Amino acid sequence: MQFGIFTVGDLTTDPTTGTTVSEHQRVKDTVELAKHVEQVGLDVFATGEHHNPPFVPSSPTTTLGFIAAQTSRLLLSTSTTLITTNDPVKIAEDYATLQHLADGRVDLMMGRGNTGPVYPWFGKDIRDGIALAVENYALLRRLWTEDVVTWEGKYRTPLQSFTATPRPLDGIAPFVWHGSIRSPEIAEQAAYYGDGFFHNNIFWPMSHTRQMVALYRRRFEHYGHGSADQAIVGLGGQVFMRANSQDAVREFRPYFDNAPVYGHGPSLEEFSRETPLTVGSPQQVIERYAAMADSVGDYQRQLFLIDHAGLPHSTVMEQVEILGTQVVPELRRIAAARKPAHVPDAPTHASRLAAARSLEVSR
Repeated sequence: MQFGIFTVGDLTTDPTTGTTVSEHQRVKDTVELAKHVEQVGLDVFATGEHHNPPFVPSSPTTTLGFIAAQTSRLLLSTSTTLITTNDPVKIAEDYATLQHLADGRVDLMMGRGNTGPVYPWFGKDIRDGIALAVENYALLRRLWTEDVVTWEGKYRTPLQSFTATPRPLDGIAPFVWHGSIRSPEIAEQAAYYGDGFFHNNIFWPMSHTRQMVALYRRRFEHYGHGSADQAIVGLGGQVFMRANSQDAVREFRPYFDNAPVYGHGPSLEEFSRETPLTVGSPQQVIERYAAMADSVGDYQRQLFLIDHAGLPHSTVMEQVEILGTQVVPELRRIAAARKPAHVPDAPTHASRLAAARSLEVSR
């Protein structure tokens, strides 16, 4: 099972000090965070894509390419790549380039985004969100799997005998996760292609997550990609930890109460009860996240959000250290002990290349 960190890259004032780091510092801190994620033995670092304040990660491939040059093992991903407002041609070329730079340590999560004004900024209509996701991704797959593409659709100009360059590394396109919180159409899309489904359930109760993952698993099996329990599932999560749970709650509460993403709404206790947010001791986090598979089945990727709401960078780095040394080793042990042999691991470039070569040999 893969464990890692995802960031939304928010630039939020620290409510305990009244200070806000600069955009420059936030970008540099993101790189240092990713390097620390690798150093403590986690598997994945993912960055979001936003084009509006208070967020800074508008160019994921630039950031991930810089991180790739300073890491050797870390799998680099996104959380999310906007399949609706980005040109599929640019996505195909940007992420194939990143694939080569990172020697295959790349996958990505497609999503529609949750910021409505982004659509007109890029000449799109939010009412076409689902249709854009479906059409753009169908074209993207062809750009990665076919050397020469002639195509015509509704939302962009036609292509005539077009070749996206560079071609994917080793002829293997980056693995794709389809990220969605509430749209069954996206779960259906992931299942249709046999791709991964990432339910970033940080704002939703587990009952909703269970329904969405179950839908994806059923449709994955329906389309002949394997049994339902072999579908590739990822979950999001949020944690804040201290050795003593009371200290964790006391320290995190002002950040929760003032966070632009969920402050001024339900209380910390209510939010923690209804969503995966876990504020407490490392053992409480282990118990909470080890139980996730009881609701969704054995799954392949767990990403945590920890660097948000104005938390100081030093505190974020401490949280990564706790995850890497105290929490994730135990979660790995629990996941490995319960996972049936026929349930696959999360795909990597190496595993997919090996499978492709094995298929060629058997022909």
